[in-house]
Amino acid sequence: MDRRLLRAATSGDSVSMKAMASQDPSILLGTTPSGNTCLHISSIHGHQEFCKDVITLEESLLSKYNLEQETPLVTAVTLGHVSLASFLLRRCCQLGLRPAILQQDRYGCNALHHAICNGHQDLALELIAAEPALSQGVNKCNESSMFVAAMRDFTNVADKLLENEFSAHVGQFGRNALHAAVRNGNSEIAKRMMEKHPGLAREAGKDTSTPMTLAMLFGSIHMVRVILEHDSSLGYETSGLGVPLLESAAYRGQVDAARELLKYCPDAPYRRADGWTCLHSAVWYDQAEFVEFIVKKPQLRNVINMQDSKGKTALHYAVQKCNPKIVVALLSHKDINATVIDNNAGTAAWELLGIKSHAKTLNWNEVRMLMLKADPRDAASIYNLHDEAKQQAINASRNDAKSLTQTYTSNTSLVATLIATITFAAAFTLPGGYGSGAGNEGLPIMSKKFPFQAFLISDILAMCSSFVVAFICIIARWEDYEFLIYYRSFTKKLMWFAYVATTTAFSTGLYTVLAPRLHWLAIATCIVVALLPILTKLLGEWPVLKLRFRLGKTYKSDLLEMV
Repeated sequence: MDRRLLRAATSGDSVSMKAMASQDPSILLGTTPSGNTCLHISSIHGHQEFCKDVITLEESLLSKYNLEQETPLVTAVTLGHVSLASFLLRRCCQLGLRPAILQQDRYGCNALHHAICNGHQDLALELIAAEPALSQGVNKCNESSMFVAAMRDFTNVADKLLENEFSAHVGQFGRNALHAAVRNGNSEIAKRMMEKHPGLAREAGKDTSTPMTLAMLFGSIHMVRVILEHDSSLGYETSGLGVPLLESAAYRGQVDAARELLKYCPDAPYRRADGWTCLHSAVWYDQAEFVEFIVKKPQLRNVINMQDSKGKTALHYAVQKCNPKIVVALLSHKDINATVIDNNAGTAAWELLGIKSHAKTLNWNEVRMLMLKADPRDAASIYNLHDEAKQQAINASRNDAKSLTQTYTSNTSLVATLIATITFAAAFTLPGGYGSGAGNEGLPIMSKKFPFQAFLISDILAMCSSFVVAFICIIARWEDYEFLIYYRSFTKKLMWFAYVATTTAFSTGLYTVLAPRLHWLAIATCIVVALLPILTKLLGEWPVLKLRFRLGKTYKSDLLEMV
């Protein structure tokens, strides 16, 4: 392409272009190394007047395409020049240049694809009206215009495409336009598609998911209703892998979608050929709400004790996942059988054996206690399992005694040293100060008051106990595991005592100073400070206290001492 023409097309200078064409008309046919004509260049920059003038001089430019296989129309649509694209479309129609309108770029996309992808709905409708055959185009990603419109949730464009019975509806990954409508929850488009192309509902993508499967996975109640109202037999379909729809809902925990399915198909499949049920799936993916839904659904009563190919029931997997909430939900069903053994003769309780590494967690211990209550006859085995888990935890700690010792002693000694420093300093900065009168020189002014005496005693106790803890922590540097096992509890109690004594000293000392001036404020402040140890202990042990409250007499604390 002549450089002067290139500059004119870029800037939209029609006068210069006409002058050059008057001298040599063939100059308009020149192209750039990318195969673009001057009409492409002006379309890229959106110069509509230049395009009108150059088309008047050389109509064949409308059919030219560049190395990307783009005509000027496709170029204008791709770059979002809607008014220019509309003009080029009308000119192509007037001149009968149908191939130019249908031209697909190197990726297989025609002008309609680009208009929908870029969100130009009005232009898309104009393209469909001008050339309905555009709706049959499928790009190299196997995407039809209808699929793209459904993915973009363009209801009006999809409706217009559905009016043409020859419109393509395929999509990427083996899916179709109905898959796309279900994904967006557009029941209006889905209903029209079911009416026009009912076969779409039975087509599965490469992942074997049908539109109905997607509706269950996304929990779209409206989509489930639209599809089943049109054809209730679709509720009995399974995926290519034999996965029933109830299992798809269980995988995502879509309770409402499952409930809607059962309204239309009360006996919908819930079990694979290998025995894996929707309840197994809900348990495996920790969908507690779906488990509770199944437990409360009378028509799904028989899945409670169903076994898979390994002989395991849902309770086996609930114990294996160590989820107390799901275990409680399953055990609450009156038909539950906790004594079912799998192919290796193991009951559900023995699934705890495979997760002994979690034995120091509250969940593991709660599940153990629940299973002990569910099957008291297996108590000996469960206690053996408990002892084995405890010994494993001890052996693991013994092997890691060095780091265990360093962690425990460093943290404890730091707190003990802090308390000792505070209480030691408090012993020399007594509340009220010292007397200076005759006979009382150097003596504490408040020495005869009870709160002061309580302050002094508690301060001394806190200081001494914290010193003892610090000394024990120094001894613990010996890295003797038996020392940690038998003296750690003593250190904990002594630290707790030091903490209580410190807060007592602080509250009584505060009362000694403030009581003469702000009596009620002093009392209130001291009560709050005195309650701090109790509140701290409650907060620290709250998870264990909740567990004790939930289990009642079933609660066993022996292994929890190691938590």
